[in-house]
Amino acid sequence: MSAIVDDDIPYLLLTPGPLTTSRTVREAMMRDYCTWDDDYNSLVNEIRSRLVALASEEEGAYTAVLMQGSGTFAVEATIGSVVPPTGKLLVLVNGAYGRRIAEIASRLQIDHRVMEQEETESTDPAAVAEQLQADATISHVAMVHCETTTGMLNPVAAVGEQVHAAGKTFIVDAMSSFGGLPITMESVHADYLVSSANKCIQGTPGFGFVIADRQKIGATRGWARSLSLDLHGQWEEMEQKSGKWRFTSPTHIVRAFQQALDELAEEGGVTARWQRYQANQNLLVNGMRNIGFQPLLEDDLQSPIITAFHYPNDENFSFKGFYEALKKRRFVIYPGKVSGAETFRIGNIGHVFPEDIEQLLLAIQAVTAEMQW
Repeated sequence: MSAIVDDDIPYLLLTPGPLTTSRTVREAMMRDYCTWDDDYNSLVNEIRSRLVALASEEEGAYTAVLMQGSGTFAVEATIGSVVPPTGKLLVLVNGAYGRRIAEIASRLQIDHRVMEQEETESTDPAAVAEQLQADATISHVAMVHCETTTGMLNPVAAVGEQVHAAGKTFIVDAMSSFGGLPITMESVHADYLVSSANKCIQGTPGFGFVIADRQKIGATRGWARSLSLDLHGQWEEMEQKSGKWRFTSPTHIVRAFQQALDELAEEGGVTARWQRYQANQNLLVNGMRNIGFQPLLEDDLQSPIITAFHYPNDENFSFKGFYEALKKRRFVIYPGKVSGAETFRIGNIGHVFPEDIEQLLLAIQAVTAEMQW
C-alpha cells in the first residue's frame, strides 16, 4: 500500500500534523450536520467512549472531553482549568512544546516552576523526584511524551511513577503519541492526557481532546481562567446534554474523526499502527544514513513519530532549496526547531507506508545529487 499513488493527494505530508489522510477520511466530511441534532450528538458520545476505550481498560474511571481548536487549545484548556488557584505546576521541558506549556502557565498567571534539560537529553525521572521532594507546594506536573522538536520519546511511565508516588496530579501532553504508541492512563499514571484529532489517529485538524480521571475533572468546577477553554464546562455540557458542545463544534471534522477511528480499528488497533510507524522510521533513518544524513538523536531516544536530521556538512546547503525540490516531487518535509543545531525534520505518521518512504529516499538521493553539496 502507498499513499503517493493516490492522485487526489497533491503532496505526501511528512510532518507531525496536519498529516496525510486517507481518501475515505476526507470523503467523510462531505455531509453536513446540525450541532443540536440527536444523531450528531450521539456520534460525539460514541467518539468519547471510543477514546476512553483506547486509553484504559477501566472505562468507568475515565471520561473524554472534545475541545474546538488546535492541540494547543486543548493543552491550554487543561492547564488553565485543572490547576486550582492555590495550586502550583511543575513543567518538564526539553523542547519547544514543553516550553509552550510553561508559556501557557505564565500567560495565565499560574504559579509554576520549570525543570529544563537539554533538547537532546531525555527527561530524568530521578530529577523530577528531587523537584517534588524539594517543593511540597507543587500540586501538578506536566510533560510532553513525544517532543516533536527533536523526535524525543520521553520516559513518561517512569516519570509518572514518581509523580504518582508523590501524590501529585499528572498531565501528559500525548499530542504526537496517543493512537500511535501503546500507552494507557494506568501505564503512565496519567490523570489527564491531551491529544488532537490530526495526529496518530489520522483525522483532520479542528479539535483536540482530553482524557481525564472522572473524579479529578469533576472537582475542577470554577477553576478555569477562560470561558471558551473551560474544560470542566465543556465536559459538563457533554455529560448532561448527550454529547452537545457548548459552542459551535467542527461537525465535519468530528465525522472525519469517527471514520479515522474506524480505520485505526481496521488496521489492527494501536499496536499495528505503532508497528507501521516504527517500520517507516527504521527505513527512513537507515536510508538517510546511507545517503549521508545523520539523525540528531541517539537511536534509544528516538520516537517512531518524527526524526530530526542535521544539515549536511556543507556551507552550500539550503534547506529552502532542498524543501522546494522535494515538494516538486510531491514530498513535504518540516523545518527544524532545535535551538542548538541546524536541523530539518521528517515525519512518518499519517496515511504513510514503507513504500512511500522508499520513494521519498529515492527523491532525496536524486535531489542531493542534483544540488551537489
